[in-house]
Formats: sequence, structure tokens, C-alpha cells
Amino acid sequence: MMLAFLRSACYMLLLVIITPPYAIFTLACFPLSAHARYRVTSTWTRMILFLLQHVCGLRYRLLGAENIPKTPSIVLSKHQSAWETLAFQKIFPPQVWVLKKELLQIPFFGWGLAMTSPIAIDRTAGRSALDQVVEQGQERLKSGFWVVIFPEGTRMPPGKRGSYRIGGAWLATHTNTLVVPVAHNAGEFWARNAFVKKPGIITVSIGKPIDPAGMEANELNAKVEEWIETEVVRISQRQTAINSSTIQTEARNQ
Repeated sequence: MMLAFLRSACYMLLLVIITPPYAIFTLACFPLSAHARYRVTSTWTRMILFLLQHVCGLRYRLLGAENIPKTPSIVLSKHQSAWETLAFQKIFPPQVWVLKKELLQIPFFGWGLAMTSPIAIDRTAGRSALDQVVEQGQERLKSGFWVVIFPEGTRMPPGKRGSYRIGGAWLATHTNTLVVPVAHNAGEFWARNAFVKKPGIITVSIGKPIDPAGMEANELNAKVEEWIETEVVRISQRQTAINSSTIQTEARNQ
């Protein structure tokens, strides 16, 4: 545990050194096109992923890469950690996120995030927020970006399930865009607000694209939720450990 703490401290020091000057550099790229700005900001992301792998020992394996469509699509994913917000930029084509607008106010990080053309919404706005997601989401998709949405809206601890909000499914059914469900177990290695990043291999599982044609948003949302939550249990190291312990206990009792 002490080694993991020291490695995490080293990672944090390097993060603090790298991020402010890179954020300022990113701001200077504002006149560039949205795709050019994305290439600049994603370079920072790849540096951070490099640090996570080589300093913290945090790697990942990808299941279902063949399910990634060739055309811009909507990613609906489990949200457990800060890790997936970084890794998805390497796993999927150029993308924008649907996020709460408060994130753009974070110094340096938020400034760089604003350069990626996100769909920043006020979650308390109700129907108008859904309209914003459809209007801006359709524009981003037409310009060649993918749209990444975390339906639960916030990071959930491993083994927990949040309420799946309808925004992503609403966008898909109103733009007739393929949905790519994604499950992972990143929270088992980098928990919400945790300083220590545990070394290991995160599993990311990409499901087969879902065509929303002929589906209502509620139906699509339920289908995505069922696949993600079922797959999270399957790939979860936490669940594997529980199952192993149960088997050993039953064996001793026989």
C-alpha cells in the first residue's frame, strides 16, 4: 500500500507540473478548428495515461474493440472513476462529452475541457437541457465527433448503480444514431476522489452497437442499462473475489 501511495504522489506531482502550462498552451489554440483543438487537448490526455501506466502501474485491456462503429456514434458508459474520461479519448475516435457546466469553471482543467467543444448543460433545466443535448449533439455528430455520455451522471462506487438518465437515449432516438454501451471496472483501481491509484489491469468491455430505429427513449435507455450492469458484474474483479470466497466457504462446509 505504501508503494502505491508513493507512486500516486509521484504521479500527482508530475500532473501538477504538466497541466498548467499545457492548459495555457491549449487556450492559445482557440482560433484553430474544433478537430484541431481536440488533437491538441488529447495529447495531454495521452501523456497522463502514459504516467498512469508507467508511474502508477495502471493499465487496461479492451474487450469488444471490433464493436466500435466506423461512423460517429453515441457512447453510453458506466461511470466509476476519472480514469475513463481519459482513456475513452484514446479508445474511441474524436469525441465530445455531455457534462455539467460547472466543470468548465475548474482552473486549468476546465479551461482545457472547454476547448474540446463539450455539450455543457444545466442539469436542473429539465426539458430545456434535453433540447440542448439534441440540438448540440446533432451538430457535433454531423461535424464528425462522437458523443460520450455517462447516463448515471456521477461516479458510482463498484457494486453500486445510479439512476440512468434518459439524455443519451433521447439524443439517439431523436438523431437516429447508433448507441455503443460500455462497461468497465476502473473504480476498483481508482475510486472516486481517491488519491491512491492501485496498480493493475482495468477491463473495458464494448458492447455491440444498438440501433435506436423504432425504439422509444425509455426502451433504449433500459436496454443499455441492462447490458452495462450485467457486463459490469461479469468483468468485475470485486465480484470474482466474492464468488471465489463463496466457493471456498461452501467447499469447507461440505
